[in-house]
Order: sequence, then structure tokens, then C-alpha cells
Amino acid sequence: MSPMGIRVSPLGLTLFCLIAVGVIYHLYSGVISSRLAAFGQTKKVDLRNLAAVSVEAAVLGGREVKRIREEDSLKEQSKGKTKEGANELLTMGDLLSHRKMYNLLKNTYPDLTVYSEEHDNEVDKDITWSNNVPFDIRANIELGHEVPADSVTVWIDPLDATQEYTENLIKYVTTMVCVAVDGKPVIGVVHQPFTGFTAWAIVGMGSNVHPRSSYNIHQPNVIVSRSHSGEVKNYIQNAFGANTTVTPAGGAGYKVLSLLNMPSNEVNSVDQADVYVHITFIKKWDICAGAALLAALGGQLTTLKGDAIDYSGTALNKEGLVASVGLDHRAIVSKLPVWDPEKH
Repeated sequence: MSPMGIRVSPLGLTLFCLIAVGVIYHLYSGVISSRLAAFGQTKKVDLRNLAAVSVEAAVLGGREVKRIREEDSLKEQSKGKTKEGANELLTMGDLLSHRKMYNLLKNTYPDLTVYSEEHDNEVDKDITWSNNVPFDIRANIELGHEVPADSVTVWIDPLDATQEYTENLIKYVTTMVCVAVDGKPVIGVVHQPFTGFTAWAIVGMGSNVHPRSSYNIHQPNVIVSRSHSGEVKNYIQNAFGANTTVTPAGGAGYKVLSLLNMPSNEVNSVDQADVYVHITFIKKWDICAGAALLAALGGQLTTLKGDAIDYSGTALNKEGLVASVGLDHRAIVSKLPVWDPEKH
């Protein structure tokens, strides 16, 4: 008999315990679930290994780009028109490069958010990382630089400068991978499939490329898009003077490389520019890798107004860009006329 004089049967006691457990579960299940979810989000990735995988992905995609071009099996088709009316092309080089790059990254790091310029439902679980860390990365970067997986956004461009690719202007073509942490570009990889050269950088840790010894801000050579060279030329010369040299080129990755001290030989000739300007809409997979390269070297890639670009969320950057290294970036921005890409 209980202290209150009430007799509790074994069956009643069992029912009471079940009800009590149910009440406790109902009250605390949300807390338990949130803590379990938080525990699941503590997965981390090492930036050195992620840089090595990014390099391998860019090179792997580049092999497909080169092979398809050399076999003349592009099979290009239109994806539609840009806001400015330019034809957006898709080739077999774009598609096969995407499959290699995207699947390698997702198979190695399934918890990461990966955005690609192309979209394809083909899953290839056999593409795996070789676990090889290139010597120049291994020599300069130590293990132990970890970041939470849920803070990472990866942007890949399986084939930058597709229009030039179809025209066999292969010097402009690159494959690119960028890793952004909390929206800031941290790892940048720009690979040239037809020369074999791969530029890489990890912000705050190291890079295999460097700025040139000098740049000209007073009468700069400004590199711009081939697709909008007429309109942008007037904009640039209004900013820097009528005698400013404006160099049209294809590919955002190539334009960033033109700002750097690039190796030059019979198969690798990159234009040299002082400033890179783009005055229309551009996607983040086009510019994130270049932004990381420049940031690692003390340079900047910003909107035309000089604002930082957030490399998380939406893929579209609507505010144009200006990029430089080795110069006073604010001074460059101050010279640029007010411009609204959405109105042009």
C-alpha cells in the first residue's frame, strides 16, 4: 500500500510509467532533436585537402574540355539568351567536364553545397579523389586548417569562355573551382586545359602565382569582355582617359590571370592587363575563383561600387565588377563613373 493509503496495481504502475515517459519525450524531443542536428553539423573539412581536391577536379574537367575540342565533337546547343541578348552555348565539353568535376567533389565531400554552371542528373560514384596533394600545396600548406562543412559553398565552372571554345580561341578557356567560407572566397583554382597550367591560392596561406612587379593606374590597360567591348570601352575611357588601352578578351578566369605574373612560353601567352572591369550581370561561378586568387595576393575583386561580393546564396552578381592587384583599389573605384548594370 502506498503512503497515502492508495493501492497501485502492477498494471497501473506500468501504465503510469509509460504515460510519464511519453510526456517527457513530448516536452524534450525538440531539444534532443536540435542537439542531434547541431551535432551532425559539426563535421569539418580541412582546407589543404579541399584545395587538393579542387585542383584535381579542375584538371579532370579540363581533360574532358581538351579532348572534346580536339575530337571536334562539341555538339553545341543554345541554353538561351543572356540579359544583353548574347547566345549562351552548351557543348559536350561543358557537360562532360561538369560531370567529372561535380561528382568528384560531391563523392569526396557529400556534405558540402556545390553549385555548378551546368546541371545534369548523371551520378558517377566511381569518381574518387586520388588522395594526392600536389607538391606545391603540400610544401606550403599544413594540415589542420579546418572549417565547418556547413559554412562552405563550392562554385565550379566546368568550362569558362564557351563562346571562344566553339571558335577555337582556346587560350581564353579555363576550368575553375572556388571554395567560399561564410560567403568569402578562400580557395581559388583556375586551370588552363590547353597549356596544362593550374593557378591555385588559399587566402592567408599561399599560392603558386604572384602579382607582377608594377602596374599602371594613371593610364592602365583595362581588360574587358569581348561580348560588350564597344559599350564598355566608352565607360573605361570616361574613367581613365581617351588614350586608355582597352583589351577585349574571353573568359573571366583568363581576365584575372592577365593581372598576374603568368609563365609565358610557346603554348602559354596571356595578355597583361592592369585592371579588369565588367559592366553587366555575371555569375558567381565565373568570378569566385579569381576573387580568391586576387585576395590571396593582396588584391580585390569587388562590385563597380567597391562593395564585397557575397559568394553564398544566389548565383547572380548584378552589380558588375572591378578587379585589381598591386594598385590602390579604392582609387580605381573612385575613378569609375556611376553605372547601373540593371539599366543596361
